[in-house]
Amino acid sequence: MKTVSNKSNLEVLHEDNHLIVVNKRVGDLVQGDKTGDKPLAEVVKEYLKDKYNKPGEVFLGIVHRLDRPTTGIVVFAKTSKALTRMNELFSNRETRKTYWAVVKNQPENTQGQLVHYIKRNEKNNTSKAHKKEVPDSKLASLDYTVIKELQNYFALEINLHTGRHHQIRAQLAAIGCPIKGDLKYGFDRSNPDGGIHLHARKLSFTHPVSKESIIITAPVPNEVIWKAVVS
Repeated sequence: MKTVSNKSNLEVLHEDNHLIVVNKRVGDLVQGDKTGDKPLAEVVKEYLKDKYNKPGEVFLGIVHRLDRPTTGIVVFAKTSKALTRMNELFSNRETRKTYWAVVKNQPENTQGQLVHYIKRNEKNNTSKAHKKEVPDSKLASLDYTVIKELQNYFALEINLHTGRHHQIRAQLAAIGCPIKGDLKYGFDRSNPDGGIHLHARKLSFTHPVSKESIIITAPVPNEVIWKAVVS
């Protein structure tokens, strides 16, 4: 059974005057959508309002997003200055993002680079990874390394070079290695909590205001297979 984040159980990984970084749970929606479910952004606002006893509205800027079934690092800005500068860091690819994924089937090589052309389908909210460029597609690139062989699965560490819609999910599916629980991209059954085994594990960047080097690591979910990856 999944436990979504609320202001009492919010897992804060880093906080300073300008940023707050949290460990997103399965089912957390980063930004509000048509479901009407309370987004993580609102939960973080409630947390800050309570913690600092703030009257009135709390400023919180969404720097980037993670898919709802994915877990791990999400960065929010507490000031407009930090929001503008963090947006620039992300759009200029001046951050280093590392993900962990648990997949079915072993990739052909224990490490390598995947380069595809991703085309998004707005109607069903999926993306397809093509070997060659097709109309309206965007170049997508990542590096992966097999970090652990499990009983029935393989754990990969992934470094993104581009930030395309469902990029990791689509590219791994394209090489016959769908992520555990990811029905949308070819895995044969869903996970009990409705999530997928994709975790935003690590993020490195230069702080937008203090200019210090920030490295954040998100603990994996408290779940049997993730525990096997880190054991």
